[in-house]
Amino acid sequence: MDRVQLRDFLEIPYDKLEEMNLEAKRQRLARVPVDRVREERERYLRDEKRIKALTVCFTDLEGRFHMLDYDKKFLLTAADNLTFDGSSVRGFSQQAESDLRLAVDWTSFYWLPADVFGPGKVLAFGLVEERDGTPYHADMRTRLRAYAEELLGRDGTVAHASNEIEGFLFKGRDAERQFHLTRQFEFLSTGGYYHSLPGDALRQFIDTAAEVQRALGFANEKDHPEVAPSQFEMNYSYTEACVAADQVQIYKLICRQIAQQMDMTASFLPKPVTGVNGSGMHTNLSLTREGRNQFWDAAGEDHLSALGWSFVDRILANANDICLVLNPSVNAYRRLDPHFEAPNQIKASAINRGAMVRIPLANEKSARVEVRSIGPDANPYMAIYALLKTGLEGPLPKDPERDSRPARTRFLPDNIYDAIRQFKSSRFAGELLGESVQEKYAEVKQQQADRCPKALGSRIKTAEVQFHHEVTNQYLWNQF
Repeated sequence: MDRVQLRDFLEIPYDKLEEMNLEAKRQRLARVPVDRVREERERYLRDEKRIKALTVCFTDLEGRFHMLDYDKKFLLTAADNLTFDGSSVRGFSQQAESDLRLAVDWTSFYWLPADVFGPGKVLAFGLVEERDGTPYHADMRTRLRAYAEELLGRDGTVAHASNEIEGFLFKGRDAERQFHLTRQFEFLSTGGYYHSLPGDALRQFIDTAAEVQRALGFANEKDHPEVAPSQFEMNYSYTEACVAADQVQIYKLICRQIAQQMDMTASFLPKPVTGVNGSGMHTNLSLTREGRNQFWDAAGEDHLSALGWSFVDRILANANDICLVLNPSVNAYRRLDPHFEAPNQIKASAINRGAMVRIPLANEKSARVEVRSIGPDANPYMAIYALLKTGLEGPLPKDPERDSRPARTRFLPDNIYDAIRQFKSSRFAGELLGESVQEKYAEVKQQQADRCPKALGSRIKTAEVQFHHEVTNQYLWNQF
């Protein structure tokens, strides 16, 4: 007797997924009216019987990625009244004001590969709101989204970003959570830059993760092993700022999930192993207006326009004020080590990879500013927002030539304590983020720092892994 198939959930081939996700991305970039997009998506969910759940995602203040699965039938009747306990999210609301709302951003809709995320699921990003439906002040995605719309409404400026996210691949599942027991990470490969045989485990991981990114509409460009042992990087095309930040979170989610399926751990600690290069999240930024790249000037220094150099000078002038935003963990300051191409010099250069800002070789289409000092564990919404607003509106030095690009090199902080002190005392950081967010962010970073030895030393300390904000070991955090 034939067995009856009890479950029939949606599974879409990868080529069809790419087509559907690229069309959704096109609608988003074309600014198709939100009401029309919502109507289309809700109709799709009603009509497609093989969908069981919508995964709604949001990012907390520190950059941790949170996911809630809503039953489809419930969501279609209650999408305007989704709530969650904000007091359980570090850096969000206090216990006395715990309830927050979660609004679905229907424009950020993704169809998911069933072999990675499970069949019958689709994903969308959420907007965190207060009880009365107003934007929640500590939701950096809402902040970035609003600033991008402000720039567009002001003079038609469109902000673009692309992120080059490096990570490490270690043997075994949950290697970060287990570090307090093992006290070490085990490399998967010691091959090195660009070197990896087509069938080895590192290349299999990279190939699989790249396939998933392609299916999700990332517009892949290249992928390869990086300089350090077991290190990887997968590059994809630039896009508008909020889309780019969403893709950072999905990129890391994909890598972690693929690695776990292969009995490995994808780690985005900035410097999980001493003695080798760390991982960065080099962030390329550009501005267009009426389709023209505002950072390009064929006659400008390094072919960068006056606006581009003003953007760079403002970032350099306020580098210490926003360093904690770009390097948000105890471990991040190991990466700012000058012995390993560390981008810790507060300067801009077309060739010096130790400079925190690089001016890449480019043409009219690709002219951009590359900020290299960002760690891969930074909140991408906060980091991109901070860089855009600082570059366009941050205080300029009185004498840009002398003060922001001085003859004597200045350096970024080499430890989180100095970074916290400079962030807390910065009037500009308060104006940039709001005093409430500035205070909350400094508080959670101080909690992390207080759980770790003050001196970094030459060995990775258990606490800097165990209490890292992306190593989701809430049990151990609460035992401190």
